[in-house]
Amino acid sequence: MAFYKDEKLALFIDGTNLYSAARGLDLEIDFRKLNQEFRKRGRLLRANYYTTILETEEHNPVRPLVDWLSYNGYNTVTKPAREFTDKDGRRRVRGSMDIEITTDMLELAPTLDHIVLFAGNGDFRRVVEAIKSKGVRVTIVSSVKSQPQVIADELRREADAFIDLDEMAELIARPRQDTDDRRPVGDDDDD
Repeated sequence: MAFYKDEKLALFIDGTNLYSAARGLDLEIDFRKLNQEFRKRGRLLRANYYTTILETEEHNPVRPLVDWLSYNGYNTVTKPAREFTDKDGRRRVRGSMDIEITTDMLELAPTLDHIVLFAGNGDFRRVVEAIKSKGVRVTIVSSVKSQPQVIADELRREADAFIDLDEMAELIARPRQDTDDRRPVGDDDDD
């Protein structure tokens, strides 16, 4: 899909879904590079990052990322995750940002030319259809190559374009650490 330098562009990032897709591809996203990449592609008006946060944990690994993003050009939208115990007595955490993402996309659509949605949930199919009917182009970024696959086929078909996260890896990911060619300290073959 073509991006045009003069088009007004916004990113909507489902943090949990992006994390799952990146993990399935063994990637670590560099959010500074991601922001810079889309600034090159158009007039980036908004970069929204959505996630739930488990407030009951003393140290939450998502909190430093959210803080960094909010100081570095991202609008962060968070809400508390819900914690519960399932029927087998296991601790579970649940949280969805679908309504927040959908609402913000619909509110901003009249001021945009192009929306880039980092998500794979098929529930977004209808909002993508509605936004396209307003003349706004929609690109989905997710992955068919991750294990497990995190993109719903119906969402991929509805979008104007689909970008596989794996194809963007060189542009937006931190370099991969190759551990195969490193030897443990003190390991000599000469003995």
